[in-house]
Amino acid sequence: MITFAGVTKRYPDGTVAVDHLDLEIPAGEITVLVGPSGCGKTTTLRMINRMVEATEGTVTVDGRNVRDVDPPTLRRGIGYVIQQAGLFPHRTILDNIATVPLLLGRDKKRARADARALMERVGLDAAFARRYPAQLSGGQQQRVGVARALAADPPILLMDEPFSAVDPIVRGGLQDEFLRLQSELEKTIVFVTHDIDEAVKLGHRIAVFQVGGKLAQYTSPDELLDAPASDFVRDFLGGERGIRRLRFAQELEAEAAAENAPGAVPAKADER
Repeated sequence: MITFAGVTKRYPDGTVAVDHLDLEIPAGEITVLVGPSGCGKTTTLRMINRMVEATEGTVTVDGRNVRDVDPPTLRRGIGYVIQQAGLFPHRTILDNIATVPLLLGRDKKRARADARALMERVGLDAAFARRYPAQLSGGQQQRVGVARALAADPPILLMDEPFSAVDPIVRGGLQDEFLRLQSELEKTIVFVTHDIDEAVKLGHRIAVFQVGGKLAQYTSPDELLDAPASDFVRDFLGGERGIRRLRFAQELEAEAAAENAPGAVPAKADER
């Protein structure tokens, strides 16, 4: 579990990016941070791995204050995926994925073997192993970014708008692949987006932030669509809230039907 207790981020000029945040992120689920630009969602994400330091309050991971952990050590145990992947352009795809295991002391042969297995897991053709990032499409690069973040098998994965730079069709495919991976791996995932449809599709829980870094609502997707906590949340959800709610209900029904089909493998109790 990741816990924010009274966390504030205030910059020297007085700007408050996050304001007295209390938030518990459960283990093994996808928690989505969503809101307009400048609402503090990315700042919140980066306080988990200390890329941003909190001004006040405490961020803990499994009960341990992140301030008590050396930042490089902390970050090696937390996967991190960003927009446009952030790959090393001078390294092959295989060596990009093997980066963190090599830093952790894994021998090169094993690290590369594990990287090849991860390529298959995220849907990348083995032929891409010797290519460089510039030779791949945007969607393929994002798959490499996810594979690299998973390479050291971290329990926590931070994802900062990882699919926002690709076209809608590719984005939908990446989202589906991401949900498939999570059903297998059950990582604790914190996912930042400005897209409410993406938040509803991916999140077990959704934290809606408003400008000024205040948490406006934190709940499940169905409760969010059914009962917005304020006018701000209602406006952020937009006029298509009813359509989103119907679509969400239909997706749940389709998943339930698939799980109950003859020969289907029963879903875990905490899976949607």
